[in-house]
Amino acid sequence: MKAVGTVFRYGDNIDTDVIIPARYLNTSDPQELAQYCMEDIDLTFSKKVKDGDIIVADKNFGCGSSREHAPIAIKASGISCVIAKTFARIFYRNAINIGLPILECPEAVKGISEGDQVEVDFNTGEIHNMTTGITYKAQPFPEFMQRIIAANGLVNYVKESRN
Repeated sequence: MKAVGTVFRYGDNIDTDVIIPARYLNTSDPQELAQYCMEDIDLTFSKKVKDGDIIVADKNFGCGSSREHAPIAIKASGISCVIAKTFARIFYRNAINIGLPILECPEAVKGISEGDQVEVDFNTGEIHNMTTGITYKAQPFPEFMQRIIAANGLVNYVKESRN
């Protein structure tokens, strides 16, 4: 599995209320949530993001509430992967559960800028900054997590494994 896209770059402590503001939580429709994704930190995000794009952030991405709406909004917006120095643990779990690939790689975060073109190989953990030509190494997903992500989330993975 690979992802290739343009980078949207954010800093430390991007919380779930910034990812999807609470005022939009009257719906659980992924496409509607995507319209408001990152609105409180980047008004142009939902208009600029394209399928396959990548978010790169500093430490503690996804802190705050435990709602699944945040990774759902990110995934529905077209983001193929989030790379950060660290993730809030509940966000990490929610992201995998809904099939949003996320990687922790401080070196990549340090070397990747807004607008860079990046390719991520989830099988090897390689993060290649196509703009600078530099490749970074994150921990690849264990096989069971790759299957959950490939199935588009834990619920689908369980349904598929029962058949």
